[in-house]
Amino acid sequence: MDVLNEFDNTLLKNEDKFSDPFFQRFKLTTRKVKLGDVMEKEYPFPTLYGDVTCAQAIYLCSYEKALALMPHPKIKPVRMPGKRAVLAISCYEYKNVLGIPPYNEIAFTIAVEVDKDKSPVLLPLLKNTNSGFYVFSMPVTSRENCLRGNYIWGLPKVTERIDITQEGGECVIKSFEADGTEYFRLRVPVSGKPTEFDTKTYLFSKLNGKILKAETNFKATMNVNMFAKTLISKNAKPKKEYLTLSDTKSGKALKDLEISPLPLQFRYAEHMTACFDYYDESYNLE
Repeated sequence: MDVLNEFDNTLLKNEDKFSDPFFQRFKLTTRKVKLGDVMEKEYPFPTLYGDVTCAQAIYLCSYEKALALMPHPKIKPVRMPGKRAVLAISCYEYKNVLGIPPYNEIAFTIAVEVDKDKSPVLLPLLKNTNSGFYVFSMPVTSRENCLRGNYIWGLPKVTERIDITQEGGECVIKSFEADGTEYFRLRVPVSGKPTEFDTKTYLFSKLNGKILKAETNFKATMNVNMFAKTLISKNAKPKKEYLTLSDTKSGKALKDLEISPLPLQFRYAEHMTACFDYYDESYNLE
């Protein structure tokens, strides 16, 4: 999907796309937000997403390199065996977004624990309020959503072309530098063990020197593939190349994390429902 640069201060009339019972859990409120010097616009929060195609790859990477990305001394990567951290790459095709045209997005995140003396090894599920993910890169195909991310949550969004297609039983995600050079390609198997997810977690970001925490929820049946060998061996090799990174600026930044050759897990879902809320205004990390 090419970058969509144009938008105005009106909302897309698509409320009829959000009748799923999942969305009834959330009480919508309207806020006027300033998107830099571009405009002010009223949005409903949380932002609701329907009919989402989601492809996720969970890798391990260097703990020290992940630690260097952290925005605050009290935010630490979850420790994994072999001095490694959890790198989650989540690719989304948002077909329906409340009030906003469709767009594609990739979230590059590190699993973190916040304000803890020690991070536990092999934390199985990130469910408590001091756990979540720190977003260190977030390309998106919509300039409006880039500005929303930058100015509301301090998310490191940039507008880029992101293509999401299916080829030979795999979801193939490609992202491109501003000059059109492909720097990222990920292949996620479409088939796998069907697993039900109904998950709440938190995204941490930094805006104007302050750490923000925002709740995110999703529900889906995801087809899961596990590669437990990754936990045992740093050098475990996949049967085929799933992740391809170029030597461009963005590609090198990802390579620098020393990502494991073999992923820990793949997840794929169609027709996901999700929401992402305004940040918790009462949250304060000293």
